[in-house]
Amino acid sequence: MAKYDLAIIGSGPGGYNTAIRASQWGLKTVVVEKDPFLGGTCLHVGCIPTKVLLHTAEIFDTLKISKEFGIEVKDFGLNWAAALARKEMVVNKHAKGIEFLFRKNKVDKVQGWGRWAGPGKVTVEKDGQTSEIEATHIMFGTGSAARSLPGIEIDGQTVLSNIEILKLPAVPKTLVIVGAGAVGVEFASIFNSFGTKVTVLEMLPRITPLEDDEISAELQKSLTKKGIQIFTEAKVESLKKDASGASVTFTGKDGKSQTLAAEKVLMAVGRVPKTENLGLE
Repeated sequence: MAKYDLAIIGSGPGGYNTAIRASQWGLKTVVVEKDPFLGGTCLHVGCIPTKVLLHTAEIFDTLKISKEFGIEVKDFGLNWAAALARKEMVVNKHAKGIEFLFRKNKVDKVQGWGRWAGPGKVTVEKDGQTSEIEATHIMFGTGSAARSLPGIEIDGQTVLSNIEILKLPAVPKTLVIVGAGAVGVEFASIFNSFGTKVTVLEMLPRITPLEDDEISAELQKSLTKKGIQIFTEAKVESLKKDASGASVTFTGKDGKSQTLAAEKVLMAVGRVPKTENLGLE
């Protein structure tokens, strides 16, 4: 049985930063990660890939008004496959950077599903085989997953989370986004720039409700100016899938019911902690 001072389950920003610092301070450290890569949600299907696409969208928007800068661009268009390939290149570069830092700082990594197995013990399951790690201290850095609304299943085809929307085979013509927090407004801005007709539904009185009032107000003005349709105080009542996508029915602030049809629907209504099947019960 391998013995460590610290075992960390999860290699996202919480896990890998802690592991590197702990090792620098003299603790023999191991990170257990279920995926074959390091970095977690933030690096692979969250903060980093969305920022790459936001940068692409910014360049694309600038080209649309290049004449204002005295630059003549006669012909340009979006190569979605190339944009996704660049996103993957940036993500993989950062993931390899974490692996380098692990080697440099002598942090061990073990791939598999980690569970707390009693005081000072972690079991790791991979391909039906189970191994055990002994550690004085055990830390959980398992992160979060996308939340949905009751009765609405994220199927990954029509109803999407942040994971599936980052690998769509084509830019959708229409998109309804449920939730106007950071995730919702980022994807609204990205796909609007790429030509998608985007509608955002937010249950609370303003978008990005965790930000200052002034920021929310200015951001909504900016997004509306770009052509994004935004409904606040909008409560989603139902979602029905059909051959062309889905229909989302919601009640607006005036109490009236409306239905929107869209090729894709993104659920961006927050996150839930990943605490299942970790031995925490």
